[in-house]
Amino acid sequence: MGNAGLLLVNTLVNLYIFLLMLRFLLQASQADYYNPISQSVVKITQPAVRPFQGFLGPVLGRFDLATLAAGFVIKAVSIVMILQMAGFGMAPVAAVAIGAVAALANAILKIYFFALIAMIILSWVAPNASHPGALLVMQLVEPIMAPLRKVIPPLGMIDLSPIVAFIAISLIDGIVVGSLTRAAGVAGALVGL
Repeated sequence: MGNAGLLLVNTLVNLYIFLLMLRFLLQASQADYYNPISQSVVKITQPAVRPFQGFLGPVLGRFDLATLAAGFVIKAVSIVMILQMAGFGMAPVAAVAIGAVAALANAILKIYFFALIAMIILSWVAPNASHPGALLVMQLVEPIMAPLRKVIPPLGMIDLSPIVAFIAISLIDGIVVGSLTRAAGVAGALVGL
């Protein structure tokens, strides 16, 4: 398989990881389970999560460990397979594990980044939108925005808390995910979208 094929496989795996982490964050933020978009995400990801639900048990508080485990295993297996097909041989287990954790963190940060952009746009064009997508975006970002709004009060009609959230996302991405990616070595090259 050529480089383009490997890139395509890695992109498809990363998109599925993105959906798995979206499912994880929707559950963690206690977003409306009966929202049609939530239902679609659950249906798409359920085949991968189902095997882990049996032995990991129920959800731990608001956190679905089975979804995290499914994402970790899928990414780790894809890293091993892609490196094998690319001719790099077997990467160290620790590097594969670190690369998989970095990929999950990267997906979570990307989801929050895009959700914050959507929230800002919605606040300008449709502040009281009742579309299922708009409601889901607001429910997704509220757990990270509420504490920021307590610390940073709005200046008249201007809310500065999304700027702080973007800075935090950039810092976490640069410091934590960047460090994990470098620690993973060649496996770290397969982390992001």
